[in-house]
Amino acid sequence: MNTKKLTLLTLFCGLLLASFSFKSAEDQSDALKKSMAAGKNTYNQVCMACHMDKGQGIPNVFPPLAKSDYLMKDVTRNIKNLIEGLQGEITVNGKKYNQVMPASGLDDTDIANVLNYVMNSFGNKAEKMVTKEQVAKVRASLK
Repeated sequence: MNTKKLTLLTLFCGLLLASFSFKSAEDQSDALKKSMAAGKNTYNQVCMACHMDKGQGIPNVFPPLAKSDYLMKDVTRNIKNLIEGLQGEITVNGKKYNQVMPASGLDDTDIANVLNYVMNSFGNKAEKMVTKEQVAKVRASLK
């Protein structure tokens, strides 16, 4: 094969591979948007009463989710907290909170969706999308 054909073939393969990469990122973006939309509905029904409409929480009572160091630090812990609830002292953005958060009663899909919503809203930006499979794995480890 001559050099010109080899160069064109390499260029074509590179473009083809790049197009799959862009499509994959686009698909993930679409999946994240759909998950966040569903998660927003769940948030409004289950979480907003304590964490408020903009994720700001209630000072000295319920911690903020907005720009939350605690929320963004450990996805597995977030999943566990939604499955089992949470009690005991935690520190969020340098402030201590010590209230009870009941178990959410949500299924794996709803937990993934609401976490995708809160971890990509209110000034937060998650590195990865939470999946229902990831939630199921954490749930199974708790039994």
